Amino acid sequence: MVRIEEGMLARSLAGHDKNRLYVIIRTEAEYVWLVDGISRTLEKPKKKKFRHIQVIYRFAEPVKKALKDNKPFQNEQIRQIIQSESRNRQEDKDVKSRCN
Repeated sequence: MVRIEEGMLARSLAGHDKNRLYVIIRTEAEYVWLVDGISRTLEKPKKKKFRHIQVIYRFAEPVKKALKDNKPFQNEQIRQIIQSESRNRQEDKDVKSRCN
């Protein structure tokens, strides 16, 4: 089993935020704390159980670097990461639909 680590991307599977993309900023026992830089900022992360998220086993590189260097990162960085990832995933869907 792959470890869930800070800086990984995750998608909500349950609740009013279903299908929303987040960055994991903290893990503890059976919970993760998620941020999206918009409604869930670094100052007010979303606490969710592991079973209610789908972990995308990719790191958001700027977050990974900031965590490694013990430097703070900003909500703006989180927003940009999530927007970029959303665009990439939409492009993947477009390519798959054209291939069928």
